[in-house]
Amino acid sequence: MQDILILYYTQHGATRALAHSIARGVESVPGCRARLRTVPKVSTVCEASAPGIPDSGAPYVELADLEQCIGLALGSPTRFGNMCAAVKYFLDGTGALWLQGRLAGKPACVFTSSATLHGGQESTLLSMMIPLLHHGMVLLGLPYSEAELSTTSSGGTPYGVSHVAGANNDLPLSEAEKKLATAQGRRLAELALKLAAG
Repeated sequence: MQDILILYYTQHGATRALAHSIARGVESVPGCRARLRTVPKVSTVCEASAPGIPDSGAPYVELADLEQCIGLALGSPTRFGNMCAAVKYFLDGTGALWLQGRLAGKPACVFTSSATLHGGQESTLLSMMIPLLHHGMVLLGLPYSEAELSTTSSGGTPYGVSHVAGANNDLPLSEAEKKLATAQGRRLAELALKLAAG
């Protein structure tokens, strides 16, 4: 079995819900397994630190997870049209992998969630792509051949799947968002297997 790393940060659970739908798509591809990981919250207090193991949900990511995977799905909630600090902080610590070219040639995709439909989803997705391009990863979008992308009134985007969580962060994934997330996971796994074999 080949691992696809699904790395995300969530505060209210919406980005985690997308990650699980992407994982279903990954695991629909024979020979692929989803490896769900998260990053710790960044503290504003210098002395504070996160526990070594999260209280619930996916384990914290390690650099070895990036090295061992054949593909990456990276997710973050929107923060003023950008990725959240926790994801950025983790990515800023991957310089050693960059120096060695450990991620070059691996496929990657991105996903996000925001409170509102126009909450900066596309710019957040683009912000997450930049460090992945520096790592030499092969970016994978979501094509309009996925019918829901043309009809959704919730999340979507050709840059990667997204979710509109609502002002109170309590809206569940729409059916279109679930289908798009599953399709993105399946596409990532299929491409990762082809690149790993080639």
